[in-house]
Amino acid sequence: MVDTRVNLNGITLDNPVIPASGTFGFGKEFAELYDINCLGTFSFKGTTKEPRFGNPTPRIAECTSGMINSVGLQNPGVEHVISNELKELKEYFSKPVMANVSGFSIDEYVYTCKKIDEAPQVGWIEVNVSCPNVHGGGMSFGTTPESAAEVTKAVKAVTTKPVYIKLSPNVTDIVSVAVACEEAGADGISLINTLLGMRIDLKTKKCVIANKMGGFSGPAIFPVALRMVYQVYDAVKIPIIGMGGVSTAEDVIEMILAGATAVQVGAANLVDPFACKKIIDQLPECMEKYGINKLRDIIGGAH
Repeated sequence: MVDTRVNLNGITLDNPVIPASGTFGFGKEFAELYDINCLGTFSFKGTTKEPRFGNPTPRIAECTSGMINSVGLQNPGVEHVISNELKELKEYFSKPVMANVSGFSIDEYVYTCKKIDEAPQVGWIEVNVSCPNVHGGGMSFGTTPESAAEVTKAVKAVTTKPVYIKLSPNVTDIVSVAVACEEAGADGISLINTLLGMRIDLKTKKCVIANKMGGFSGPAIFPVALRMVYQVYDAVKIPIIGMGGVSTAEDVIEMILAGATAVQVGAANLVDPFACKKIIDQLPECMEKYGINKLRDIIGGAH
C-alpha cells in the first residue's frame, strides 16, 4: 500500500494535491460536486483588505494549451471572508485551509494577514506578491528580492501561522527572490504564479482582454514551473509548494522529484471541476507504476 501523505510545517496532508487560489473559490461550489475533504487542503480565493470588484470584462482568453485570465483579485474583503466564508467553510471542509492574501501596500498585507491569522480554520497563509493582473500592487512586491523580503518580514511580525510567499516567474532571477524571502523569515515558498501573456483578436485588431495583459496558465507553462521549483530547491531549506500547469498525477510526481513538498492545481480546475479528485484517485496507481512507496521519500529526488 503506497503512502501519499506529506508534511507541511508540522501539518500532515493526506496527499500533496492542493487546488490553487483563484481556481477553487472558497470550495463551496466544488463541495456540491464531490467531498472536497479528499484534498490535501486548498488555497482559497485571494483576499485583500477591502472588497474588490476586479478588472473590467472580458477577463478570459483561450490559448493553445492554456488560458489567460485577468480577474484582478475580485473578492469580498477580509472582514467578510472571516465572518461569512470561513464560517460556512466549517460545514463542508474539516481540514486546515490555506489562506491566500494580497495587498497594495505593506500596511495592507500586514492588516489582512494579521486578521486571517486569527481564523482557527487557517493552517497556512500564502502571501501573493506575484499577481500580474493588478496595477500598483501584487507582482510589484515580488519582482525584487528587497521588496519581497520587506513584505515577508512585515507579515511574519504579526502572524503565528506558517507563511508561504507566492512568487512570480516574471523575473530575471527567481532564486534570489526566494532566498531573500527565506532570510526574511518565510516558512515556505509557493511557485510559480502565472506568466504574463496576451492575445489579440484578428477581427477587431484589439487585445482580447480589457486589461490588455493577464496571467497565462495551463499545461504550456509546466516546464517553466518545474525548472523554477528545481532551481529554488537547490537554494533554500524551507518547503516548496510547486504549481504551474499541473494537470495529471504524473505532473504531481514530477514536481515532487524537482523539490516540491506539495503541489497546487490551478487552471485544470477551470477545465474540469473534478480535476483534483481525479489526480488524487490516480496518484496511488501512478506511484506503484514508478516504484514509489512513500511520496515524502522522493521530495527533491531528481537532484
